[in-house]
Amino acid sequence: MGYPTRVQLIARQDSQQWYINFPAPLAAAMEFEKGEVIEWVIQDRQTLVLHRTAKTAAPKTRGAGKKKTIALFPYLGALWEECMDVFRQQRTWNRAWRLGISQLACVGRHTVTGLLSTAGRQFIDWTSDYRLYSQDCWNPRELFVPVARGILEMLPAADPVVAAVDDTVIRKTGTKIPGVAYRRDPLSPPFQVNLVRGQRFLQLSALLPAAGVPGPARAIPLRFEHVPSVPKPRKKASSEEWQAYRQQRRRQNLNTQAVEVLQQMRTELDERHGARERPFIVGVDGGYTNEVVLKGLPERTTLIGRIRKDADLYHALRSEDQRPVGTTRHYGQPASTPEELRQDDTMPWQEVTAFAAGRKHAFRVKTIAPIFWKKAGARCPLRLVVIAPVGYRLRKGSKLLYRQPAYLICTDPDLPLEQILQYYLWRWVIEVNHRDEKQIIGVGEAQVRAPQSVDRQPAFAVVSYAMLLLAAAQAFGSDARQGLLPLPKWQEKTARPRLSTQELIRQLRSEVWAEALDRIQTIPTTS
Repeated sequence: MGYPTRVQLIARQDSQQWYINFPAPLAAAMEFEKGEVIEWVIQDRQTLVLHRTAKTAAPKTRGAGKKKTIALFPYLGALWEECMDVFRQQRTWNRAWRLGISQLACVGRHTVTGLLSTAGRQFIDWTSDYRLYSQDCWNPRELFVPVARGILEMLPAADPVVAAVDDTVIRKTGTKIPGVAYRRDPLSPPFQVNLVRGQRFLQLSALLPAAGVPGPARAIPLRFEHVPSVPKPRKKASSEEWQAYRQQRRRQNLNTQAVEVLQQMRTELDERHGARERPFIVGVDGGYTNEVVLKGLPERTTLIGRIRKDADLYHALRSEDQRPVGTTRHYGQPASTPEELRQDDTMPWQEVTAFAAGRKHAFRVKTIAPIFWKKAGARCPLRLVVIAPVGYRLRKGSKLLYRQPAYLICTDPDLPLEQILQYYLWRWVIEVNHRDEKQIIGVGEAQVRAPQSVDRQPAFAVVSYAMLLLAAAQAFGSDARQGLLPLPKWQEKTARPRLSTQELIRQLRSEVWAEALDRIQTIPTTS
């Protein structure tokens, strides 16, 4: 029995091309290879013989000398394959993998129906896709484990794990969505604090530095936790309800959640990644430089954060500071406040070089160590770092302006001053994460109201974003500035510090669409 096939004609403007397509069983039986050269021999009008010549290299086609165009998608697929154990069934993983790619490749609003349309499933029952977020058994934290493992593999063996912690608000208008409440608008002008309705999330991002140090760093998310406020009782509630509310507020807030996230991350580094010997250094802003966080830090974890300029600090306790009678002292003599140290002319300035805003800068700093702060405790020595304002010009030849001075503390007094400054300057990159997650990835655009969906759908979107950033670092390098696709003609060709998220999305879309087009083996006909 033969293999029936159809002779096809493609009529062009200047020529005609005839094609005879081989069925897959025939190609497999003949062990054809892509690009192999064969010959047709005409015996008569009823017999056309295919003659196989010696295998030669495929002819060099137009564009064959160009660099490859598929580089990002395989690394992204490998990261998702490491997450198979997170889901109970293969079909659940397939659904998560499909929605994860659609979260990145979606060209419209990133609602669940928008993701289904991107995946070409808008005409199929959508119940199972919604249930992935609301009912299926999986933990978003487990999806970040392959990302953390990939980051550690790219870091040198002796380097610490540097991270940044910050919270962000995702605006929501629905009154029935769990966790939505009035919050301070971070975009408010300085003279008027505005309020918006939204959800509050806590994020921890690892900082992957470029090959050269000092240099830029890429922030890759490792945690994205929903931190709702404790519901406030009504005015006429009983005193027991108000007391329970105050106790719950002390247990459930941003600071306690940040401590829990840091402890979980330290445990994961020790037990699941074999990074017990690596120090864990975390940069935070002034909102997390408080008693709850400082006294709740896990072992082998260093915190670098801002401090008030009028904070009361103390020197180390000496034997002569102890009173012969009375209460036992735990702190020495009062030290200068951060602002007093900045204005002290007897303390010289030091010049430290660090990378910020696309280039290296020379910073003038003052430091003193060890000092103690009552909010950190008598057993936690600190290093105080005062950074002088940096001058800048809005344009060439304009007036020289200055930023505000910065005051930092570090819980490791022995950490080199250059590293303290550089690690804290890297902390700003987590703000880029927040912007990309909201404006490009579409975190918070999904219209879900189920309690589990409200927690897990934004975290799932951030997981997809984290895998994209890590896959790009693995494919192009952590310090790559140019991808495989050229920049648009209207975009400046000046040197950039790194690949932007929008460029990575554009690269991924081109690879996904090319993969789909390659599956079209024949040109469809109307007959």
